[in-house]
Amino acid sequence: MQTTVTRATRILALAALLLARAAGAAGFDLDALAKRAQALAAAGYDDSGDRVPDWLLEISYDQWRDIRFRPEKALWKQGGGRFSVQLFHPGLFYNRVVKLNVVDATGVHPVPFSPGTFDYGGNDFASRVPQDLGYAGLRLHYPLKTEKYQDEVIVFLGASYFRAVGKREVFGLSARGLAIDTALSSGEEFPRFREFWLVRPSPDAPAVEFYALLDGPRATGAYRFTVHPGEPTRVQVESRLFFREPVQQLGIAPLTSMFFHGENTRRFLEDYRPEIHDSDGLLVASATGEWIWRPLDNPEELSVSSFQAPSPRGFGLLQRDRDFDHYQDFETRAERRPSVWVAPKGEWGPGRITLVEIPTRDDTNDNVVVFWVPKTPLQPGTEHRFAYDLDWYDDDPNQPPGGRTVSTRVDRGTVEDGYRFVIDFEGQALERLPAETVLEGVITIGSGDGSEATVVEQQVVKNPVTGGWRLVFQVQPKTRDAFDIRAFLRKGTDASTETWSYVLHP
Repeated sequence: MQTTVTRATRILALAALLLARAAGAAGFDLDALAKRAQALAAAGYDDSGDRVPDWLLEISYDQWRDIRFRPEKALWKQGGGRFSVQLFHPGLFYNRVVKLNVVDATGVHPVPFSPGTFDYGGNDFASRVPQDLGYAGLRLHYPLKTEKYQDEVIVFLGASYFRAVGKREVFGLSARGLAIDTALSSGEEFPRFREFWLVRPSPDAPAVEFYALLDGPRATGAYRFTVHPGEPTRVQVESRLFFREPVQQLGIAPLTSMFFHGENTRRFLEDYRPEIHDSDGLLVASATGEWIWRPLDNPEELSVSSFQAPSPRGFGLLQRDRDFDHYQDFETRAERRPSVWVAPKGEWGPGRITLVEIPTRDDTNDNVVVFWVPKTPLQPGTEHRFAYDLDWYDDDPNQPPGGRTVSTRVDRGTVEDGYRFVIDFEGQALERLPAETVLEGVITIGSGDGSEATVVEQQVVKNPVTGGWRLVFQVQPKTRDAFDIRAFLRKGTDASTETWSYVLHP
């Protein structure tokens, strides 16, 4: 395993070096873009030149979807390489255009807009489209699943949103360049990528490099994305951030997903599908070595949770449930939605991971957001650097290294005014334990002083069907206020599982 990891690391490093040389040959690199972002931060915010005509924003979803990019017009299509780039048309939700450039050994070359790169289908407004309109975003193609076809690997479209897939997945949750004041009463701000530079790869290159300029009312940034398609698809992110004004809550490496209902949802929702979600939990790897799992939910009121996480080893939104029978949806194929893991590089310092869960009445809204928040607010006039990897994958049996939570179920139990929790843990080490093994369920309620609730009963039993272990316990709240519950399985003095974490709203 160590040899495989070392080889993969060397391949990534070599690819990064080759791409850096290609950009450097054109006199363009992250340092040059950072200077531009810094100068932009010193000026006032203005995006008036990037707006889309109002009439294009009034078209229907079907009309916008009927505008298709002509594949034969793709960037790098004629170069014989493994990568190509297709572009998106503005309109409907996408009310800003982005500037696009290609970087090669001869320099930086703007990509002009042309209505001729699109097939407008049944729409009758092609002649009204301005000849210099601009594009809404881009998508990278690569022979990911088969050598005979270039699949979509990563898409940048809308504000600073982007999403990718590994070899075995379909598109699901999104990442963002930056989150500003998410879920605060002052209102959220959405900075956007307003210009891209695409470094043309060599024909046999295993990776491709993008640069992006972020801009918003209070923040600017220079970004470098290095995309390595595969299983997983890894996106290496480097950012240099600058601020026009102070930001109350800055979210680094934000992820956005959807959770409508699952096995732990307590309120009834009329739907033929047993579960509907793109992600079912948040996993956190703390610097202390503890692994924490928080099942997601669709709350009745806005829910914001925080986990103290100075320089975390990693965090991510995962789709652990891969059983089609639990979803029964031929169209969305939720069991194939990717998990995304954020692996920070370097020391990020003191901070916390914040999880936001927003109530939703259907599955069309991305209502879950997670990001890392630095303890000390970042100030204007200074450059702030963050680097991390994003892995888009279906499963990693080594995360966590011990037992993992595979299901959380809640009902009112048998205790008056109480709640019963049924938590299933699985993992190879757990499955090897014989049924007569004594495992202890370690349960902590809120502050731990017994003021929030009492644990009435608990038991740990071997699951005869899966080979895992089940923890069952009941709690009797003493308050109407929400409180935290944490639990894990222990054999002797050693933890056998990750820490399951939950917020109960009595």
